[in-house]
Amino acid sequence: MTQHIRTTCGLSVSKDPTVLYEDNAACITQIKEGYIKSDRTKHIPPKFFSFTQELEKNKDVDVQYVRSSENAADLFTKALPTTVFRKLIHNIGMRRLRDF
Repeated sequence: MTQHIRTTCGLSVSKDPTVLYEDNAACITQIKEGYIKSDRTKHIPPKFFSFTQELEKNKDVDVQYVRSSENAADLFTKALPTTVFRKLIHNIGMRRLRDF
């Protein structure tokens, strides 16, 4: 998707795969190895697993593990303790003007 947007806007397009950072080891396993039948996945049709597995095999996406304590997406999805919030804010490059 990002490559399509870049092409449409006239920006250069790299052949590198889109990197997906995931903090759930079971999710990474299912993307790389395909459908895994369990009580938690029984409601998800197997065809959805084959699509993500195909993207991974074709090197369209690169799924990489990131520790939960370093997952910047948590800033936007969870209520975090102040110390973790400040650490993640710093990691994504946000600063207060008076810090400069």
